Amino acid sequence: MLKLINRRWIFMSMSLIGGQAFAQQQPIVYPETKKVDTVDNYHGTAIADPYRWLEDDNSEATKEWVIAQNKVTQEYLSKIPFRAQIKKRLEELWNYPKNGAPSKHGDYYYFFKNDGLQNQSVLYRSATLNGTPEVFLDPNKLSADGTVALGAMSFSKDGKYFAYLVAKAGSDWQEGYVMDVATKQLLPDRLDWIKFSGLSWRGNGFYYSRYDKPEEKSKLSRKNEFQKVYYHQVGDPQEKDVLVYKDDAHPLRMGGISVTEDERFLVLGLTEGTSGREIWYRDMEDPNQKDFALLIKGFEYEPDVIDNDGATLLVRTNHNAPNYKIVAIDPKHPEEANWKVLVPEKKEALEGVGTGGGKLFLSYLADASSKVYQYDYKGKLEHELRLPGIGSASGFGSKKDENEFFYTFTSFVTPTTVYKYDIKTGQSTVYDKAAVKFDPSKFETKQVFFTSKDGTRVPVFLSYKKGIRLNGDNPVLLYGYGGFNIAITPAFSVSNLYFMEQGGIYAVVSLRGGSEYGEAWHKAGMMEKKQNVFDDFIGAAEYLISAKYTNPTRIAIQGGSNGGLLVGACMTQRPELFKVALPAVGVMDMLRFQKFTIGWAWATEYGSSDDAEQFKYLLKYSPLHNLKPGTAYPATLVTTADHDDRVVPAHSFKFAATLQADNAGPNPVLIRIESQAGHGAGKPTSKKIEEVADTWAFTMYNLGMKVK
Repeated sequence: MLKLINRRWIFMSMSLIGGQAFAQQQPIVYPETKKVDTVDNYHGTAIADPYRWLEDDNSEATKEWVIAQNKVTQEYLSKIPFRAQIKKRLEELWNYPKNGAPSKHGDYYYFFKNDGLQNQSVLYRSATLNGTPEVFLDPNKLSADGTVALGAMSFSKDGKYFAYLVAKAGSDWQEGYVMDVATKQLLPDRLDWIKFSGLSWRGNGFYYSRYDKPEEKSKLSRKNEFQKVYYHQVGDPQEKDVLVYKDDAHPLRMGGISVTEDERFLVLGLTEGTSGREIWYRDMEDPNQKDFALLIKGFEYEPDVIDNDGATLLVRTNHNAPNYKIVAIDPKHPEEANWKVLVPEKKEALEGVGTGGGKLFLSYLADASSKVYQYDYKGKLEHELRLPGIGSASGFGSKKDENEFFYTFTSFVTPTTVYKYDIKTGQSTVYDKAAVKFDPSKFETKQVFFTSKDGTRVPVFLSYKKGIRLNGDNPVLLYGYGGFNIAITPAFSVSNLYFMEQGGIYAVVSLRGGSEYGEAWHKAGMMEKKQNVFDDFIGAAEYLISAKYTNPTRIAIQGGSNGGLLVGACMTQRPELFKVALPAVGVMDMLRFQKFTIGWAWATEYGSSDDAEQFKYLLKYSPLHNLKPGTAYPATLVTTADHDDRVVPAHSFKFAATLQADNAGPNPVLIRIESQAGHGAGKPTSKKIEEVADTWAFTMYNLGMKVK
């Protein structure tokens, strides 16, 4: 290996990697990334930010840099001999009908279906479950390239109207529309500047949340402030929408309104970040209540209203119950001393509660796998739903007057299966089973546990082809998230199936920071304890090495968004432990994330550099600020997108530029910047396949894997 002193050229000679001869790559010439003399003072500490100019996504210089980086990346990927072979197999695996679970609205059953390779799934309807379905709404016809996707959607209570949001090119900004269900005709209604909003009907209108119109130039990067809640009456122009909630004194506070099924209660949920919620209510049957009244003061806990039982509100809360409990609250006497516990806290975390047929369906996590129980509205346990095994189940709910609903079940080696559930008998039957072109009996998943740095017991799911040998040389993809109270549970992925087909082990770590074991697990991986998350991930890699599954030259690490931060932190803390790093749409600059779009909301999870004490621990792990010149880093493929207004691409731009300058080893450092795409939601199938093919080509090439 020869590397010139200016760090711009890397020569890769013909070599044997993992027993397979690879063709020589041409020298990599990284684009010249200029440095500017920008220095910030954080509480007396000077921090240089030489690539600050890359934060301007509208500048010609940034656009030219993006083009140049993509050119280098595509030239590298195009020379990987099996890239086309990977894409072909992915298309074969991806190309199977994918049916969603039906739900009843008005006179029709509605469900999503993708024939196989359609860019967006199509919404169908049928008068009966066995009838011939018709297309109700096809998002693929909303744009030529499939980059317009559906967001939130909701039917009016009587089933006459259908309101839905659409997002363009992956942006969080959405537009709202209303359809006449009988005719399938689009009504004149058009709503703009909606973001982070649901749609909740009452009468012939619905509640939604929006912002004031932003400046066109900065709409994808400027901080989002002063969210408001409106009521829209069908047929009215947006200018006539009724303002229901605003808070000029708290510009970062966000609100949303939900309506109970009987339309008696309006529930206003307020947040000041990603942790903590305050609940207000309005009883529409009380002639004396003209405005919202406080139900649960925020923002220390995470309460949410499930439904009402007459004049009583049923609430899921972690108040004095880290794993959550269900309580009944009389809104006229909402003091905690008057709460009645219907379902007490259990050792498993209560992830969510659905309603249907006048019953409650409680979804728990037992070592990150679903368990579901049916209760009545008084808190009496009726029975446990029988699930097929270790996996993830979702979709438990229907209207109070219905006797059935449909839910889904999936695992790492089981494609999503739709089940029909009879509420009266408690019986589940298979309604639709996916026909993926693979034999699931050849694969298996097991859960193992290891001890993290501080003695905490942490689980890992391992999925692979049966017959694997513990010879210390298996390729591994280690995946994690570890944040925002989000659980990573078993789910089927065509992408991961391909890696397992090729002899790889797909390993998912149930990191602290998530909700796998309730709020205590979450808090153990947030704020000043965030390093626990990275220690867990590093500990998982060390366990797999010690247990003879693999070795450092055969480990790739992957994560997106908060998981991108995870990858960035771990590859800077332990660069020798991993061969490949795949940070996607990651939060890489922990000192400036709060200055863009919705980033301020993450301060409740991470802390903020605006605070002197929080700045100290953020600086210790911020991926951008812990890259060191002269260090040999893993082969890295950074991925982001030009319309990502959740985690702005400047995070990835600055990280990639710094990594290219600092990397002293032979491994390539590339960035792949997708156009007409955002943080990930709504990405068309064609773009997904292209990105996955490039990711696997890069990963397998650098892990020395053979394509079978």
